[in-house]
Amino acid sequence: MHLMMMTMTTNNHVKDSAWLYCQMVINGDLLASDAVIKTCQRHIDDLDRQGDSDFPYKYFPKRAKKFIKFSEMLPDPKTGEAYPLAGFQKFIQSMLYGWYEVREDKRRVRRFKKAFISMARKNGKSILVAGIALYEFLFGKDPKMSRQIFCTANDKKQAKIIFDMIRKQLEALRRDFSEIKENTKRIREELKNLMDESFIMPLSRDTGAVDGFEPYIGILDEYAASKTTEMLELLESGQMQLENALNIIISTAGFNLNAPMYTEEYKYAKAVLEKHVIDEEYFCFIAEHDAEDEYLDEKCWIKSNPLLEVKSMFDATMKFLRKRLDRAIENQDLNPVLVKNFNMWRQHSKESYMDAFDWKAAEDKTIDIRKRKVIIGIDLSRGDDLTAVGFVYPLEEDKFHIDAHSFVATKGGLAAKEERDHINYTMMAENNYATITDLETGTINIDLMLNHIENHVMENELEIVSICYDRAMSNYMIAEMEKRGWDYQLIDVAQGFLTLSEPTKQLRLGVIDKKITHSGNMLLTIAVNNAVLDKVNDAQKISKKVNREKIDPIIAVVNAWTEAMFYDETDGASFEFW
Repeated sequence: MHLMMMTMTTNNHVKDSAWLYCQMVINGDLLASDAVIKTCQRHIDDLDRQGDSDFPYKYFPKRAKKFIKFSEMLPDPKTGEAYPLAGFQKFIQSMLYGWYEVREDKRRVRRFKKAFISMARKNGKSILVAGIALYEFLFGKDPKMSRQIFCTANDKKQAKIIFDMIRKQLEALRRDFSEIKENTKRIREELKNLMDESFIMPLSRDTGAVDGFEPYIGILDEYAASKTTEMLELLESGQMQLENALNIIISTAGFNLNAPMYTEEYKYAKAVLEKHVIDEEYFCFIAEHDAEDEYLDEKCWIKSNPLLEVKSMFDATMKFLRKRLDRAIENQDLNPVLVKNFNMWRQHSKESYMDAFDWKAAEDKTIDIRKRKVIIGIDLSRGDDLTAVGFVYPLEEDKFHIDAHSFVATKGGLAAKEERDHINYTMMAENNYATITDLETGTINIDLMLNHIENHVMENELEIVSICYDRAMSNYMIAEMEKRGWDYQLIDVAQGFLTLSEPTKQLRLGVIDKKITHSGNMLLTIAVNNAVLDKVNDAQKISKKVNREKIDPIIAVVNAWTEAMFYDETDGASFEFW
């Protein structure tokens, strides 16, 4: 009876391994993250959409099953024995090999052109995608010839990890199948299919040029370590003529909250799952925790470690995780374990100014700033760097809203600055988080900054309470303000511990308590993520670890906060903050 049920269809629902996995997850029989639940629900919903005029995709369970059968015959490189797939691994492979777009000429074209897969370390990500690369290398049919498959990463050593796994699996197949042995060959760091000139090779930023670069399958490993989108863009830019191309990003979370995996890919995947973005060719599987304290509940560990569903691996995995967590708690250094073993994004430094989750929780895009009072902070820079203006808006009930706008120098070229700072200033300007200088010299245009303040105040009918600035390099700015007839209260903010320590502390506490909100400004968020604390005894102020890491927007906000923290709507008198 059970076997019969597996082949029954109802309302386009083929009860294969993928369907069963989805039912277990959606019904709560198998604990999973909210993102995984949404991914499973998407599959179930899409099964019902088959045949709709606006949905040209169809699920072919037999194709998925065929690929899974191949994948399960491949040996585990460590044991040399066949590796039976877990339910979540079968589900992922079924999505990538079961869904196709059916064209008018009846051709089937791969539906998912891009996959984003994220989970804790040692949960079978690599072996999952190694099977995909090897299958396409041996049996791919579109294109029939010269299929280029790349195992990529930020550095060569990481790129070779999956390549070596594929190589070992191919060696096992060569021992067992004479035809595969005759038709394949390893030449240094390249696996070649002699029948159709297809190949697999590792690729990283330090790899030389590849002739005729046209990646059919691109695997991007540990994307969290990449500071730029360079490798991903390299793969995608070469696939224009390939209908069935596929890029797979696999990675655990990381320590750099300004990395493109977190700021772009992770957020895009979430937007697809939330249906804020419609992308029918994008697949994601994010095994993570839905609350920061879930790592304290062992029952929740399966959310980030989906391999715990395999009973034969459960005890050993739990023992390992307990040991790692206990040691981290004892050493008072949780972040490495939370990132690598529980797939949680964390700042690397213990001295980080603001916890990313506290900052995210304080985001509020609904605040209407019009017709409010505003305290302005200015952080001037060298003419060839970044200048920022911070805005603090007093709200009702002793609450505040903060924002910032940055001004970008282009001396030496904007592209070079974007590469050096790892910030897409062009995109920031398009989203009104920044203004790029209009001077031919490429230096900051102070007049442009003052124009922005005037326009912002006028457009939103704001009342300036005070302007707080750092005296360094401020002479020209103050002179220009006087020429414009500005009669606002100007406050020179000394940049020492005595002046900045208490505002720095209180700004952070206000965000944690959600008495201070922000708009989600990307450039301000980057600055918050970069900010670390300089401490002398109990005194503290914001600094940065690396010179190119930009913190100017949050510094501008802190400058404004030195006055805003004492703001009183009733009579302007100081009061004890919270």
